[in-house]
Amino acid sequence: MGKPLDDAALDTLFRTARTYNGYLPGEVTPADIEAIYALVKMGPTSANQHPGRFVWCLSQEAKDKLAECATGTNPDKIRKAPAAVVIGMDLNFHEELPWLFPHTDAKSWFEGDPEKRREHAFRNSSLQGAYFLMAARALGWDTGPMSGFDPAKVEAAFFADQPNVRVNFISTFGKGDPASIFDRSPRPDFGKFNRID
Repeated sequence: MGKPLDDAALDTLFRTARTYNGYLPGEVTPADIEAIYALVKMGPTSANQHPGRFVWCLSQEAKDKLAECATGTNPDKIRKAPAAVVIGMDLNFHEELPWLFPHTDAKSWFEGDPEKRREHAFRNSSLQGAYFLMAARALGWDTGPMSGFDPAKVEAAFFADQPNVRVNFISTFGKGDPASIFDRSPRPDFGKFNRID
C-alpha cells in the first residue's frame, strides 16, 4: 500500500504546478527524456494497451517542423522551448497486445472494429499524455501542453510513415520561466461538477 505524498510533492505535481508559455535557458537531454518515459510507461492503461506514440523534439529542426503545424501563439512557444513532444495514438495498438497483455487473446477483442480501437486509443493515449505531464513535473521539469495545432499537418510531418498513428496533443517542456505564466484561472469547488451517490 502506498504512502501519501508530502505537501512539497503535492505542490510540485498539482497545487503550484502551472502551464508554462516560456522557459529559462537550459537544455533537455536524451537521458532526461528516457527518465521521463521510464515513469510514463509505468502508468496504467486498459489491458496494458500502451497506444501512445511519442515523438520527442529536441533539435531546432524538429521544433521548427512542429511549430509549422501549430496555430495562434503556439509556434513561437514551440520554437523557443528547450524541447517539445508529440503525443500520438496508434489505432492499430491491438497488434502489440499478444506481448503486452499475454494473459489472454486481447488482440481478438479489437479485430474488425476500428471504432472501438479509436475509442480505446484516444482514452489510453490521453492517460499516457497526462502521465507525461506528471512524470516531467516529478523530475523537476515544467510543461506547456497545447491543442492549438493542425492535426493533419502534424500527422503528415511526424507520422507519414505510420498512417495508423494519429496525434492526440502536443506539449513543450523545460525549466519554466515564471514570467511567462498567467494568473491561475478559477478551479471549481467539489460541489460544482461532482456528486457522491
